[in-house]
Amino acid sequence: MSPKDPSTAPKLELFCKLQADKVPFIAKANVPSLFGKFTVYGFLEHATGKEHLAIVSGEIDARRRVPVRIHSECWTGDVLGSLKCDCRQQLEEGLRHVSEHGGMVLYLRQEGRGIGLLNKLKAYALQEQGLDTVEANHSLGFPDDLRTYDCAVEMLNFFGITKVKLLTNNPRKIGALESAGIEVERERHQLASNPHNLRYLKTKARKSGHMLDFEEEILP
Repeated sequence: MSPKDPSTAPKLELFCKLQADKVPFIAKANVPSLFGKFTVYGFLEHATGKEHLAIVSGEIDARRRVPVRIHSECWTGDVLGSLKCDCRQQLEEGLRHVSEHGGMVLYLRQEGRGIGLLNKLKAYALQEQGLDTVEANHSLGFPDDLRTYDCAVEMLNFFGITKVKLLTNNPRKIGALESAGIEVERERHQLASNPHNLRYLKTKARKSGHMLDFEEEILP
C-alpha cells in the first residue's frame, strides 16, 4: 500500500511519534562559526543517553531535496586534526557545503565506529603493529562497524525531510535512509588522502564497500 493511502496514515503518524519519543528534540541555539552561521538543534537518545546535533544552515524546505551530511563523532580527527583518517576534512567540507547551499550536518555521537574513544586508541595501537582498521576491531572483539543511523532518520523526520542529497561515500548510510523511506541522491564526498590515511581509506573501500576512487592517488 502507498504511504499516501488514508488507511495507513494513522499508523505512520503513530510510528513517527514513537520514533520521535526515542530521540526527542531538546534545545536549539544560533551558533556563528568559521564556516558560517548555523542553528544547532540538540537531540537526546534515550536508550544510550547520547546527545546528537543537527547543524542547520538556512531555512529547511522539506518540499525540496535537502543537502545532508551524516557525520559520526571522531575526537582524534575532529578535535586534534589527526592525519590517520579523513574525518575532520569530511566534517569541515560538509559544513562549508551546507553553509553555501543550505541544509544540515547531523553530528552523531558514535565515536570510533561505535566502539568508543578508548577502544579506538587501543585499535590505533594495534594498527601501529601492522593490523588494518578492520583487523584491529576484530582483534578487540568488535565487528567492523557498530554504528547505526536510526537516530539520523528520526532527526530527519523531526524536520519533515523525505528527500536528501546525501554527502557520503558510505553505502550503509544510503541503505539506512532508504530503508526508512527517505529518498536519497548521493553526492560524492571523497577528499584528498595523505600518507598517513591512504591505507585506512583503501581498507574502507576494500572491506567496507565505501565508494572511493584511488585512480588519481599517488602512493607514498
